Amino acid sequence: MIEILQYEFMQNALLAAILVSVACGIVGTYVVINRIVFISGGISHTAFGGIGLGYLIGIDPILTAIPFCILAAIGIGTISKETDVSEDTAIGILWTMGMALGIIFIGLSPGYAPDLFSYLFGSILTVPTFDLAIMVVLDLIIILTVLLFYREFSAISFDEEFAEIVGIPTKWLYILLLCMVALSVVVLIRVVGVILVIALLAIPAAISGQFTHKIKNIMLLSIVIGMILTVAGLWLSYILDLASGATIVMVLGVAFFVASVLKRSV
Repeated sequence: MIEILQYEFMQNALLAAILVSVACGIVGTYVVINRIVFISGGISHTAFGGIGLGYLIGIDPILTAIPFCILAAIGIGTISKETDVSEDTAIGILWTMGMALGIIFIGLSPGYAPDLFSYLFGSILTVPTFDLAIMVVLDLIIILTVLLFYREFSAISFDEEFAEIVGIPTKWLYILLLCMVALSVVVLIRVVGVILVIALLAIPAAISGQFTHKIKNIMLLSIVIGMILTVAGLWLSYILDLASGATIVMVLGVAFFVASVLKRSV
């Protein structure tokens, strides 16, 4: 493993794995506790519209994916809280519209999109330095938001009705939480792609939740587990010459089942 770190692309990949694990460990904890894993999938697929727009106007697709993800988060939160439309219906509508917009924008783009596959299924080995800088900024925003609203997020996660009774603005905090999910999705796109985002958001937190029930402990353990398993998947993909995003997800999945068996046997 040390030998392959002499290459710049592997150094970038390792940094990306660490940055992704931080975002997933923190936000993934809330995703699992609040049972909104499906929402992360909806937001990630909506991001494809932003990726298509980036190709169309000729700028980094990650930059254009950010507003699409944020708007999707706000849209899902607002529709589910303010209208009679169910949350899964709102997710389905925005999910399909985002994918459709992405296809339309890419179709309108001149030439061929050579690295489109990496945005769908991830390619941690091709993460550029600019995208790493974006990941750092988004991670800092996520950490700062959780530090500022930790008690409020905990309250709406465990007893939303009581939180509303005591005066906590639950609707706005829920939308803010979805916006954090949106930022995490942007961080993840380059690593595992639009289609595999759910795995990194959910699995490390799901593993951690089997061994501890305190939110802070779940977050910290999820970050560590995410780093270990993501780096392990990265190393395996390099050694076996496999798709990096898919290999990372498979390592996460196997680890979840092993952890479940160990938990039952203890």
